[in-house]
Amino acid sequence: TVWWLRAGGGCRLGTFTAWCNSHLRKAGTQIENIEEDFRDGLKLMLLLEVISGERLAKPERGKMRVHKISNVNKALDFIASKGVKLVSIGAEEIVDGNVKMTLGMIWTIILRFAIQDISVEETSAKEGLLLWCQRKTAPYKNVNIQNFHISWKDGLGFCALIHRHRPELIDYGKLRKDDPLTNLNTAFDVAEKYLDIPKMLDAEDIVGTARPDEKAIMTYVSSFYHAFSGAQKAETAANRICKVLAVNQENEQLMEDYEKLASDLLEWIRRTIPWLENRAPENTIPRWLVERRVSTLPHLASLCSSALGLETIRNGRTLWLLGSSLAWWGVGVCLTRPEGVGFSPTSVSAQ
Repeated sequence: TVWWLRAGGGCRLGTFTAWCNSHLRKAGTQIENIEEDFRDGLKLMLLLEVISGERLAKPERGKMRVHKISNVNKALDFIASKGVKLVSIGAEEIVDGNVKMTLGMIWTIILRFAIQDISVEETSAKEGLLLWCQRKTAPYKNVNIQNFHISWKDGLGFCALIHRHRPELIDYGKLRKDDPLTNLNTAFDVAEKYLDIPKMLDAEDIVGTARPDEKAIMTYVSSFYHAFSGAQKAETAANRICKVLAVNQENEQLMEDYEKLASDLLEWIRRTIPWLENRAPENTIPRWLVERRVSTLPHLASLCSSALGLETIRNGRTLWLLGSSLAWWGVGVCLTRPEGVGFSPTSVSAQ
């Protein structure tokens, strides 16, 4: 264990503890020692319930070893039910406080619930997260994200992610590549204060390590992804709602305009029918044609009346039928005596 901590496991230990607490605090609790506080399985089961939004089997409240193993097995069974293969991780090792096995289990949980579902342009999990980072930091000078270890040592990658989404939080132009401690601490402090992302990494550990722990960096960066993607989804949903409301308002205005036009046309037909019935057709127009046109007026009046119903206006069929009938009838009126009707051919067509 001492060798493992010296090899970089200490960074991972702190990161995983902070990640667990970022979720456990939603349930009003936290852990202090990751290899000790999960031994009875109770907080492990609670952690899984918080991050999955599902209820696990009722835990055992006894203090005996058999009760602890039972609780941890319930947690491991739940993880396995999500399609995760748990290799060489058993309940007994967790109950005994095996730090490497416990961190291996936590990393499995992080992969499944924080990284696996990340998808960017048909790439997922680790590759999708890396592509997302590359796309977001591409416009920034001195930032070249190629991995989840040495690409983040100078701290500019973290600052670029924050500045890309919240430019008011960091003055990126004042950052220097040769001052990694300042860059890292600036990013960590801003993320914790303004983005609700807990400090999971230690700036001195990252700078003092030739190759920072990849799993620790991935865990921390995934928190940025979820924080910013969640805000973006909310903004997108709000924009869609605004567009829908705008379309609805436009449709309501169109229906009001159509109702007025239909009402005006109905009134015009009511006034025109007596005039047409009492006038003698000119010899240039066959009488049967005039009579046929006049006989359609009551039908048009019926169409106008029925078109005033909102449901009829919405389906559009009556509007089409009314327009077709009016166009067919209007030709006869205009040929007969347009100036006497009070409508020019242009106005009849427009109405």
